[in-house]
Amino acid sequence: MRIRTLIDKEWNEVFKNKLVLFTVLLLPLVFAVLPLVQLATTRQVNPGELSDAPGNIARLCDLQGLTSAECMQTFLSQSFMLFFFLMPLMIPVTIASYSIVGEKTTRSLEPLLATPTTTAEIIVGKGLAAVIPAMAAGWLSFAVYLIGARFFVVSDRVYAAIASPVWLVGMVLVAPLLTLFSVGAAIVISSRVNDPRAAEQLGALVILPVLAVFIGQIFGVIALNVTSMIVFAGVMLVVDAGMLYLAAKLFQRETILTRWR
Repeated sequence: MRIRTLIDKEWNEVFKNKLVLFTVLLLPLVFAVLPLVQLATTRQVNPGELSDAPGNIARLCDLQGLTSAECMQTFLSQSFMLFFFLMPLMIPVTIASYSIVGEKTTRSLEPLLATPTTTAEIIVGKGLAAVIPAMAAGWLSFAVYLIGARFFVVSDRVYAAIASPVWLVGMVLVAPLLTLFSVGAAIVISSRVNDPRAAEQLGALVILPVLAVFIGQIFGVIALNVTSMIVFAGVMLVVDAGMLYLAAKLFQRETILTRWR
């Protein structure tokens, strides 16, 4: 009950911030619509237009016997799919950074610490207040993309690449773990800074691992499949455990009362 009350309190305060509201509402919409626009504009592709695509993509399309339009749409869908892994990183860090650092600036955290609420309940409550909107936005955006893509793909083979087990496993396993990592990172950063904007800027660094995977996939350095997704999920589980442990160690009542001023 205390955790539920804390979550409601966090949402009531955090979503008054226009930047947070913009991130939670508009970012998922953009990430869902932009790939659909790309699919709609690539229904007709000339073979010469594939000359700028990485060599590994062209070779793969030749092996699978894909047409030029199928090849272009498959390549774009695989690239844009990683956008849906950015939301679990960007949305939580925005919410958590404002929630925690904002209470430093408004001096509203001390009264909360005076209540019977335990430190664990505070961390869980603040964490869930950031995790739930992020995952809801991410899954809803992905669902909109899957439904919309059905109307713009040129063939069932392209849609099979979009709704493949690789991305379904990624959204079910990897995305929640990325969200936990982002929340843990936000708590750690917030324990060291006093400005919400600085916390958000530093928190943006958590997107670097996904950007590295994005670039690696485009150039054929990283091959994403079900096995690699499960392995990545296992790695993130270990990283999350370490990050949340560090966040809990830094989020100490005595430290907050004496140094967060």
